[in-house]
Amino acid sequence: MKLSRFVGALAAVASATLLASAPVRAADDFPTRPITMVVGYEAGGPTDLIARVMAKSMTKILHENVIVENKPGASAHIAAMDVMHSPPDGYRVLVTSLTLNVNPLLYPKRYDYDSVKAFAPVSNWNTAPMVLVVNYNSPFKSVADIVKAAKANPGTLTFASSGIGGSAHLAGEVLSVDAGLKMTHVPFKGNGPALQEVLANRISFMFYPSVGIANYVANKQLRVLAVGSKNPLPDFPGVPTMDSLGFANFDNSAPWVGMLAPAGTPQAVVDKLNQASNEAMQDPEVKKAFAQFGVLVNGGSPDDFRQFLIQDRARWADVISKGHVETSK
Repeated sequence: MKLSRFVGALAAVASATLLASAPVRAADDFPTRPITMVVGYEAGGPTDLIARVMAKSMTKILHENVIVENKPGASAHIAAMDVMHSPPDGYRVLVTSLTLNVNPLLYPKRYDYDSVKAFAPVSNWNTAPMVLVVNYNSPFKSVADIVKAAKANPGTLTFASSGIGGSAHLAGEVLSVDAGLKMTHVPFKGNGPALQEVLANRISFMFYPSVGIANYVANKQLRVLAVGSKNPLPDFPGVPTMDSLGFANFDNSAPWVGMLAPAGTPQAVVDKLNQASNEAMQDPEVKKAFAQFGVLVNGGSPDDFRQFLIQDRARWADVISKGHVETSK
């Protein structure tokens, strides 16, 4: 009996040791199968384009396929919920933008989560300044033209966005408040579909992240009337900043794009994904693509991203309050 008890105790200790070391070994071996980046927007939009560029580079770095899966809808909340409730093993991650923080601010009952508690922040990839665009043949040749027309015909002018609470929506609402305008917001399931309506001249204008529109401008399909950055953007020479036109703080509407894993993902896995992200951002092909997109590279550690998310949430709470954007308590 004594021997059997001793053998049993040894087995229990060995089992506990194996269980304790399993996550470490899993992190050391990670990844051993494809990783899926879930994007809450339609294919072709800014977040999707950035995710695909990063996925291609990270595939080479991690020696496993990194694929992009689009799950649009509910201002990217469908994708957020998908990843939030996925196994915390690093194989299903979220690539998203500011709606992650804005959704709970606008609809706290519907979107009841804390971004830095429900997810493990991995890496803040970049920031894309907003630009105000119209169809190239639009009668509006300046922001002043838009303001004048909106005042003369309240509710007639339309502006598109990727969805309620998205950066384009909030930027449009801030313009409405600052200029004393009444305009009609038309939300879509992503910036890509919204931009198509502007290109078709069925929507008056929209604020669009400075990603993937250079060709439209060069081909005289779109006209950029203003940029939402503090300083002029080299990609759009001669285009004024919103700040220079008397509309301050539009740089706060610039959306970021980053990657998060489900809460509880082992820190070693998070760190490995972060390292791969930072390496990818140094990839010449990624640098070239980001330069073409006109985005500003961020990078940094998982904790840097966590602190950014906390500050970002406070910033958007202030913008929503000052912009009088309707919320649902």
